[in-house]
Amino acid sequence: MNSESPLQKLIETLPQQGKVVWIGLRSERKISLTEVLEAEALTDSKLKGDHYSGRRGSKRQITLIQKEHLDAVESYMNIENLSPSLLRRNIVVKGINLLALKNKTFWLGEVLLKYTGECQPCSRMEENLGPGGYNAMLGHGGIIARIIKGGIIRINDVIKVNSEPFTDIKSSKGVKTKKPRNAGLLE
Repeated sequence: MNSESPLQKLIETLPQQGKVVWIGLRSERKISLTEVLEAEALTDSKLKGDHYSGRRGSKRQITLIQKEHLDAVESYMNIENLSPSLLRRNIVVKGINLLALKNKTFWLGEVLLKYTGECQPCSRMEENLGPGGYNAMLGHGGIIARIIKGGIIRINDVIKVNSEPFTDIKSSKGVKTKKPRNAGLLE
């Protein structure tokens, strides 16, 4: 898309800032997340203490969901006070549309993240929310992101678009380099 087009200008205009209202970690698979007041994001990896083994370069190193979407799921499922731990997302924010962060880097407190996709619901939503839980989460599952610069994420931290230029340098994991044919002769 042309960077000067009216639509592109609209997409790039995101002055809203949100804030972190909940943080959760799971030490093991298939258990609910435990609420914490802060979490350490490890650069290009995962949240320290979370079971998920975020691999270098992985698109899914951290998951985020909007509080506003929890409210929608509560309504669809006729549940009051839905616990974020049941939704299997690490961070709950409010006050910003996470989907508007597509193709952007953004700050979560002192941590720099890169939007890498939507976080689709899984079959566990049927177990955690009841029949129809999967469909209630469609379009409301939040996003996944890579951790570009690690640090501590705390309750009430601000989430905002990164205004500095950013060049994404992909992880070199999995890239094979060929040894020159005569390399062994010189050793």
